[in-house]
Amino acid sequence: MLKLQDWSWLEDAARKVLLRLVALNRYPKRAILAVTDAALLSFALWLAMSLRLGEFYVAPNLQHFLVIGAAPIIGVATFFQLGLYRLVTRFIGGQGAALILVAVGLAALLWALLVLLSGVQTTDAYAIPRSVVILYPIFGAALVWASRQTAGWLLQRAGVELPVRVRDKARNVLIYGASTTGLQLLEALRHSSNYRPIGFVDTTPAMWGQYVAGLKVYRPERLPTLIQRNNVREVLLAMPKARRHERQEALRQLEKLAVEVRTLPAIEDVAAGRVTVSDLRPVGADDLLGRDPVPPDPDLLARDIKGKSVMVTGAGGSIGSELVRQILRQEPRCLVLLDVAEAQLYQIEMAAQEQLQAGRAAQATKAAAQPKIVAVLASVQDGALVRRAIRANAVETIYHAAAFTQVPIIERNAVAGLRNNTIATATLAQAAEDCGVERFVFISTDKAVRPSSIMGASKRLAEMVLQTRAAQAEGSTMFTMVRFGNVLDSSGSVVRQFRRQIEAGGPVTVTHRDAIRYFMSIPEAAALVIQAGAMANGGEVFLLDMGEPVKIDHLARSMIRLVGQEVRDAAHPDGDIAIEYTGLRDGETLHEELLLGENASPTAHPRILESHEPSLPAAELSDVLDALEKALAAGDREAIHTVLSRAVDGYPPKAQVRPTPDAIAREPAGRPMTTAARDVRTRPFSRASR
Repeated sequence: MLKLQDWSWLEDAARKVLLRLVALNRYPKRAILAVTDAALLSFALWLAMSLRLGEFYVAPNLQHFLVIGAAPIIGVATFFQLGLYRLVTRFIGGQGAALILVAVGLAALLWALLVLLSGVQTTDAYAIPRSVVILYPIFGAALVWASRQTAGWLLQRAGVELPVRVRDKARNVLIYGASTTGLQLLEALRHSSNYRPIGFVDTTPAMWGQYVAGLKVYRPERLPTLIQRNNVREVLLAMPKARRHERQEALRQLEKLAVEVRTLPAIEDVAAGRVTVSDLRPVGADDLLGRDPVPPDPDLLARDIKGKSVMVTGAGGSIGSELVRQILRQEPRCLVLLDVAEAQLYQIEMAAQEQLQAGRAAQATKAAAQPKIVAVLASVQDGALVRRAIRANAVETIYHAAAFTQVPIIERNAVAGLRNNTIATATLAQAAEDCGVERFVFISTDKAVRPSSIMGASKRLAEMVLQTRAAQAEGSTMFTMVRFGNVLDSSGSVVRQFRRQIEAGGPVTVTHRDAIRYFMSIPEAAALVIQAGAMANGGEVFLLDMGEPVKIDHLARSMIRLVGQEVRDAAHPDGDIAIEYTGLRDGETLHEELLLGENASPTAHPRILESHEPSLPAAELSDVLDALEKALAAGDREAIHTVLSRAVDGYPPKAQVRPTPDAIAREPAGRPMTTAARDVRTRPFSRASR
């Protein structure tokens, strides 16, 4: 008696045969399937005839033989016509089973028509029973479907990976938005094994209850029921053409439901008008907080850029890099990228070159000269190097975005922060004036308003430097400042921090339950900076309309819920991600302001205001800067604080944080106060008056 393992050679041989079959191209595979189906349909018809007649059926004459033989031919032809052979055999799924049933049923009807037309029914002795027309498609569909399932099982035993495994794990999804983009997304999902779309949700009443591409369109109020009844795990937002406030309304509805929400980018970012599954992305803070942008004024955008030589300091930063991208669209003669960080400078230079190449390809017939890109690795504190860069490239417009902006870090590193934010701005302004630069636009911050931090005070003092220079009007350079709040998804943004923490499973850290901040998208902020700078006459502080302030705690909770997670707190102890409140960091406040006084006035642009801020006379400002230089040179934290509290309106009269590392390193405990520092504390200069 043969042992079981003696048959292993047969199993190995069968595996090799199956693997070779899988490796064939589609036409030999279809031929094999067609022959197999013809045999199975022939057997199904013979079985139906035998069971109905109660005997082993044999065709009584040639006419019957031809009629019986036509059935499998009609069946295979119908399969080809309905596309059954275009389905992957081992991935037949429910859709394939339905197609088999329809195809066999249609083939049986066509065969029944042939039987009727052939005249065999007129011979009572050899008439084909009518019940065979019912039994034949039942047996035929069962055999064809069983053949596909058997093939899948055999291939699985042979070690072939079956996509049906992935399909079984497909996520039930709803598509929010039954527009053209929603239809394109549905088409892409139907070619994916990871998603199973079950319906559309749309805000248009005329669409409710209608069917689009085979899926029903529901009203938004049905979302909770649909999600619970169909075990929906994800909602895909396909509303790129809708106004932003409509997207936000949809997100507010979805935030209350325990589902993950993913969205498509703006329609202009979907290449060639075709949506792919890879275009889907998690909902970002810009979807939650953004607003409908006001179309920019083309004249303002181009006024100080087109055909001119432009410099961007801090070109590799969040705002600086976006300024670079938008400036290039206005066709400058030359664009100078200045940054102290080599890696960031390299990245923005490559991005700028790629943008130029893409523009050149898109406008092949345009004869305009391409801008020259000049990358300068330098600090704005290096006055001599900055002067050489300005003169060598005949710079006419400067956008000064280089700054240290992280409040807690600057609070502990006051010397570095003030040198980079205040002293370097004064140095750059002097270089611009000496070199005949036409326009100098300074990027400021809302933290400069009644600043509680050294970072905010450094930016306010830099504003005062430029205000004083503008008031003197000694040179040809026009100085102006643009002040705005936080930008979404910048390098130091709380949004990035929240996203990383959520991906790691929490906890999400929030400084305070009541902390409020203003947010604006980076592209909108950069466009408004350029337009505000073009409107300047000299010395203005422009304020960008930041919209409504946002509670950071609410932002964190929304970001957690929109990835399908629940906040873990006292009300939901079994939630997924906890929020921890860490307390305000050094120099931070609960609220931020954009106005120093109440004298802001509108401008020609609905998103830009103009504020006339207090400043210092030139002589008094010179004393302040001299005193600050001495305090910085001495590394005296107390002297630095004294200068700022006397010169900057709103800066606290007493230090609120511990000494910074740079001060501790420069002045060990017990060291006597330097003469320079003592002079700083006694020198009689006053704050700027209102």
